[in-house]
Amino acid sequence: MSEEADIVIIGAGVIGCGLALELSRRGHRTINVDKASAAGAGSTINSCAIVRFSYSTAAGVNFSWEGAQYWLDWTNHIGAEDELGLIDYHEVGQLVLMTDDDGHAHRVKSLWEQLDIPFETLDLDELAERFPYFDLGLYGPPTRPDDPAFWKDAIGSITGAIFTGQAGYVSDPQLSCHNLQRGAEALGGSFLFGAEVVEINQADGVVSGVQLADGRSIDAPVVVNVAGPHSAVINRMAGVYDAMNIKTAALRHEVHHVPAPEGVDFMTAGVVAADNDLGIYFRPEVGNHVLIGSGDPECDPREFVDPDDYNTSLTEEQWNAQVLRASRRMPQLGMPHERKGIVDLYDVSDDWLPIYDRTDLDGFYVAIGTSGNQYKNAGVAAHAMAELIEAVEGGHDHDADPVQVVGRYTGRSFDMAAYSRNREINTESSMSVHG
Repeated sequence: MSEEADIVIIGAGVIGCGLALELSRRGHRTINVDKASAAGAGSTINSCAIVRFSYSTAAGVNFSWEGAQYWLDWTNHIGAEDELGLIDYHEVGQLVLMTDDDGHAHRVKSLWEQLDIPFETLDLDELAERFPYFDLGLYGPPTRPDDPAFWKDAIGSITGAIFTGQAGYVSDPQLSCHNLQRGAEALGGSFLFGAEVVEINQADGVVSGVQLADGRSIDAPVVVNVAGPHSAVINRMAGVYDAMNIKTAALRHEVHHVPAPEGVDFMTAGVVAADNDLGIYFRPEVGNHVLIGSGDPECDPREFVDPDDYNTSLTEEQWNAQVLRASRRMPQLGMPHERKGIVDLYDVSDDWLPIYDRTDLDGFYVAIGTSGNQYKNAGVAAHAMAELIEAVEGGHDHDADPVQVVGRYTGRSFDMAAYSRNREINTESSMSVHG
């Protein structure tokens, strides 16, 4: 039994669903296939869903500033009713703590100035006034609790911070996927769940659709791999993995949830924060909790795994590292006895920057390497991919003459060569979740 579509999208996470809405809006018949049971039930469900602009490259900052506008205009972007309601975007702002030797933070400040991202610089007095529950001591570079240096007292203080007000987070990332799904369905898009892709069909060196594990096939002249942590699996299936200069792999990550410091309404007074002095980031979490993640400092191990076989339990070692680091910045946070949080996967490229591109198999495209730092860019990534797909399918040689995309909201231009599968490793990248 076979079905037909203009475009098959493998994956129904936030970027896959975003792409479905964008392509459906342009008149394409799309089908998203996902082996999970619902939209956003893969790695997106555990996304920290932070909307920020603190990337280490000019292309990343520019892209994310455009991406933020979709969240600020979410109702109009979806353009349809959702029986579950629409997500709330919590515009709490982002704080990037500064130290003299934090090259990433200083680069972010320079890029914000260069690209006209609105922000303010806070000195220590202003930080103390706004965030009286912070300890402003200098503790870095980050280490782990089994290192004696971890327990040293502060040596001086951080130097200040930069703050941008339009950053924030989404507290229900799976609902954002459901919103996008309903928007796409209102325009003719369809979704198949519990549908595992086992083969990328090809004819005469051109993609012709996908084969599903249950025997069904979907015929389509265009297939897009948006499979998140399974992206490398799908690329190998399509026979394009080896030809790509930049590749992807699944990286296991933990995020921890702890009660806010006593007496602090963190849902109101908290912000999205990047603290490279301690190697963490944090934001408010439902129930007046603090969500704490690793900023991927060199001391934290990186565990690349089989996306279908990995440890899904929180580990004592990483819990202690992240929560104790956060307790240094917020001393009243304490160290809860009960471990709470999530374990899931990032889809990480060789330089931690996404790949939004065509491939050497005509008709087969990729929007991958996105987990960990691209949730916020779902809207602009979908727009850029749609522009790229339509250009290449119309005969444009993207490899020789990279597609230039104009942002729908800001009017800024994005050179899609920055996201090429054939780029060299971008040495300006932080090589971490910061991007």
